[in-house]
Amino acid sequence: MTADIKFFWSRLNANYWFYPALFCILAAALAFGMITLDRSGAAAFLNDVSWIVPSRPKGAADMLTVMAGSMIGVASTVFSITIAAVAYASGNYGPRLLTNFMEDRGNQLSLATFIGSFVYAIIVLRSVRGADEPAANIEGVGTAVAGFTPQLSLLVAYALMGLCVAVLVFFLNHIPSSIRVNKVLEGIGRRLLGNIRAAYPVENEFSDATAPREGKPLCAWATGYIQLIDFGDLVKIARDNDAVFSLRMRTGDFVHRDLPIMDVEGCEPEDIEDKIRACFTLGATRTPDQDPQFLIDELVEIGLRALSPGINDPFTAITALHWLGAATTEIARRDLRKDVCGEDVEDCPVIPARDDFNHYVQRGFGSIRSGVATSPIASEVMLDTLANAAAPVKSQQRRNRIRAEGVLLGEQVRQHLVGPDLERYERNEVAFLKKFGEEPA
Repeated sequence: MTADIKFFWSRLNANYWFYPALFCILAAALAFGMITLDRSGAAAFLNDVSWIVPSRPKGAADMLTVMAGSMIGVASTVFSITIAAVAYASGNYGPRLLTNFMEDRGNQLSLATFIGSFVYAIIVLRSVRGADEPAANIEGVGTAVAGFTPQLSLLVAYALMGLCVAVLVFFLNHIPSSIRVNKVLEGIGRRLLGNIRAAYPVENEFSDATAPREGKPLCAWATGYIQLIDFGDLVKIARDNDAVFSLRMRTGDFVHRDLPIMDVEGCEPEDIEDKIRACFTLGATRTPDQDPQFLIDELVEIGLRALSPGINDPFTAITALHWLGAATTEIARRDLRKDVCGEDVEDCPVIPARDDFNHYVQRGFGSIRSGVATSPIASEVMLDTLANAAAPVKSQQRRNRIRAEGVLLGEQVRQHLVGPDLERYERNEVAFLKKFGEEPA
């Protein structure tokens, strides 16, 4: 499979319309299946069930009409509420959060359930025949029966109505919960931790990314963000040509024509350019797939927005700092040599762009530091977060990098805070440096 096909599939089930469309198809199949069972006489056993009162054609038609009308009305309301929640979240937390809400399974499945129930009711309604209308053949009954009420299909319709009520209650609780800033940050943070573990599965090894090798540059052929790289096919191409590929770009980087994206050693780039193109997907937006930096940027964006003078919400920034600290610790305890071959990384002919520990610290704490330095509360919490992030780290080199971030924070804090706020920060800074076994200068 090429990168385009893989990316298409990974994004297909993330689209807001995918599950509603899928449920429509499933509902139509269920409706035709139930009608077929009713026509075959499979519902005859319901006459022996005392607590089930058989429906008449008019009652069945009325019930299905009400169900179809109410379901499409509720579906429209659900869609409107979702759009309002998305507009609120993207306006307050940042436009990049739009992707998170559109991919939310709770929103997708809620809308899909109502639309699927509507489709089911409409199809079953079509099969109902009044007493003055001839019905289709019913096995064991004959062909001259007037009227037709799909009893088994109606029972399924009642079950779907009960499911829709439960889904509506869930949705009305899910929407306000999903736009709470703590919930938004938790979703981003947990997804970031999962991406880190998937990208760097080896713990308690502290090697940084493999150094690239020199070669002839292969340039980009189009403009856009790198959304996905098919490393498996890249490895195959490299081995087939006895070459080594050193990527200059990572997933999430923006490229344009004639910008080098990788160095090729062992063969001519022109000979494999068409094959290499099939391994990259370029698009107008970044996605979280293969791109932990995208999720780090989301945490930083929410934190910086919260610390802006117009919003002035340091406690939201504090929550963002806590998740950045958790992500930093997770990265600090892992081998950052990305093994895209699924075997010994030393023998892999594809060398991804260098993502060393310094890169991740700078991308997270380094990017948010300037905003944090303006807030007395956030600056103190960032010191504590850095100390807590370093506590479980066994690599002294990485501990020193985290400590250096605290030192840089102190330099910026002294440019913004004065008086008691600065004095309090400096006392915390003394305690911070002592945790690293040193006294302040």
